Amino acid sequence: MIRIATPDDIPVLHALVRELAAYEKALDEVVASEEQLTEALFGDRPAAYAHVATADDDSGDGDVVGFALWFLNFSTWRGVHGIYLEDLYVRPERRGGGHGKALLTELARICVERGYERLEWSVLNWNAPSIAFYESLGARPQDEWTVYRLTDGALASLGGGAA
Repeated sequence: MIRIATPDDIPVLHALVRELAAYEKALDEVVASEEQLTEALFGDRPAAYAHVATADDDSGDGDVVGFALWFLNFSTWRGVHGIYLEDLYVRPERRGGGHGKALLTELARICVERGYERLEWSVLNWNAPSIAFYESLGARPQDEWTVYRLTDGALASLGGGAA
């Protein structure tokens, strides 16, 4: 049901990213291309990794129905890497079939196997079904932290200015 993504999965990964963005009411913010995903996941210096969930029904077609895209982070407090889960998405018609849990289980397995001590991600505050799902697995919100982000003009302004 879960496997490492391959370059052949790029078109469906790109489609799933767009579906996730639409679900999160932010489709207009997606500018990533299939070429960018290919480079990030399979280029000379991969910066991200992906696993896909495939259909496990009687059709036997192995269609990709969900994905997890992640990268390594590092905890200075713990002194080891962790995994930051950038995106987790399962198509709505396949939810409840164990695909999301299987994807998270695989990432947790990688953490344990490699000695990573954290598996982290963000979830939109309004996404009650996902929050309930994550909490059912034992995940807890880190509500003492607020995420900040620089993008677009603010990033260009700060990055182009003299320090």
